[in-house]
This record gives sequence, structure tokens and C-alpha cells, in this order.
Amino acid sequence: MSASTDSGADSRVISHAIVAAHGLRFGAATAAAVSATRFTSDDAVYRGAKQACIALGFIEIDAECLARAWSAQARRTGSFDAAQWPDTPADFGMRPFPPGSRDDAFPPCPEWLGLYAVLPDAQWVGRMARAGVPTVQVRFKSDDAAAVEREVRAAVEAVKGTDALLFINDHWQAAIAAGAYGVHLGQEDLDALAPEQVRQIRGAGLRLGVSTHGYAEMVRADAVSPSYIAMGAVYPTTLKKMATAPQGVARLAAYARLLRGYPQVGIGGIDAVRLPEVLATGVGSVAVVRALVAAEDPEATAAQWMAAMSAASPRTNK
Repeated sequence: MSASTDSGADSRVISHAIVAAHGLRFGAATAAAVSATRFTSDDAVYRGAKQACIALGFIEIDAECLARAWSAQARRTGSFDAAQWPDTPADFGMRPFPPGSRDDAFPPCPEWLGLYAVLPDAQWVGRMARAGVPTVQVRFKSDDAAAVEREVRAAVEAVKGTDALLFINDHWQAAIAAGAYGVHLGQEDLDALAPEQVRQIRGAGLRLGVSTHGYAEMVRADAVSPSYIAMGAVYPTTLKKMATAPQGVARLAAYARLLRGYPQVGIGGIDAVRLPEVLATGVGSVAVVRALVAAEDPEATAAQWMAAMSAASPRTNK
């Protein structure tokens, strides 16, 4: 089918073809959801793809992002192919990959971050770092700026003498002051930063990790060329209220293909049973929160997870 917008291609045919090709992977929503679709273009591939992505359960903003990518892909290749799910960064409006080659790229981190422990305080950070966990994050919640500064400094001290890479959740000013390895920001926190603040973090030499929950957020995260991108929630989780439904491994695999120039972290509801199918998507790291903190023997649990990850992937955290 020609990619031309004036070819008379029937968007309903395109929509049905995409759903038929990918419905088993992504599932389907209701016809009511499809009928509520809003369009910003008359291009048949765009309209058909957006209808299909809504039907496959993608939220509006992600369906819009995907539809524009489908249209760009059809223009680039000269034809529409329902079997070819978009995974070329340029079709999403992303700059050339690998992102590390860009002038504004954040410092790199290992492609395979391994087991990534998200921990409540510096004491836990030190404990898991000494247990050999390769990547740790302190997620310390407090409105007391002095308490935050003390905890971040304590976390930086806690990983000294270990090989653990320490990321600070949210508190980027304290991370800079303490000389942390990196900072992790949620999408809202990233969006709230002024360009000068982004440059300040990058100029301080911190690595930057960004949370994403779908295509539109991945595109926004890519705009600042972070060190890694986290994707989730993969499975249902009760740790925090999520604005989007669980992504599932089918979407995670699609995200991993699009972001193949980045170190990638899967997060959300991952347990030891689900670990192999998550790693099979191509992500090089799995983040866990309660799996270690709530374990009867956190060190033994960490060792089991790391052994399972090593067995599931020939790559190491080098």
C-alpha cells in the first residue's frame, strides 16, 4: 500500500491490518475506545495506526506518538507494512543514535547495570553495596533539606570501597554537592527542570537515569540524552499509584528495540519467577524495591538474583 497521504488508502483497512498483526502480542481494548480517538492529521496511515494503537490498549498520548511513527516509517520506506512495528528512532523524531555520540549527552554508565536495588536510606545502600549489588539507588523521602543532604552524603560514603554505582533519586542538588555517581529523575521531575538546570547536572559529571512509562515519555527522555532509561511498571505494583496500566513484557520488548542505544532498566512488580522473561526482552538491568528490603535474608536474596541474572545473560556488568 502506498504511503502517500492522497492515495485514498482506507484508514480502517490499515487499522484492522495492524490489530490483526499485533493483537496477540499487545491485546485489544473496546470499540468505544477506538471511536473516541482524536486525530491531528488526515494522513491515512497515521489515522489507521492511531485507531489500531488505541484498540491495542495504548493510552492516547502513546497512540499519537506511535501513529506519527507509523506514518513516518511508511514515508521513509515508501509503503505501509502492517507487520513492521515501528522501532527506528528517526521515525519517532529522535536524534541520531547512539545517544552517547551527541554533544549534549550525559556521561555514560555501563550498558548492563545488572541488579539495581532501590533502597530507602543510606544504611540499606551500604548493606547492599557490600553484598555485591552492582547498582544502588537511595530513594529518601523528606521535606527537610538538611536531612536530605545528610542522607545523600551518608549514601555516598556508604558505597566507598565497593564497586557499586550509586544513583540519588530526585535530589539532584544534594547529589552534585555530595559527589554522587548519578541521579535518577521521574518524568515529572525531568519536565520541571529548566534547560540551565539540566546543563548544571550534566556539567557536574553526574550520570542521569530517567523513568518512563510509555512511548511519549521515552521520546521526551531521549531529548536530554540521559545515561540510561528505566521502563515500567512492567507488572502490577502496589508501591505507588501508576498513571498507566502495567506495560507487560510485549511492550517492554518493543521499547527495548527502540531504545537499543541506551542502557535499559526494567522496573515494577518483577519477582524471581518473572525475571527470565523480563531479561529475554533485552533489557540489561532489573530494578527491585521490596524484593530485597522485605526479604528474610537480603544478602542471600541479592546473591540469588545476581546468579539468576548472570545465568540468563552472557553479558556481565563490565
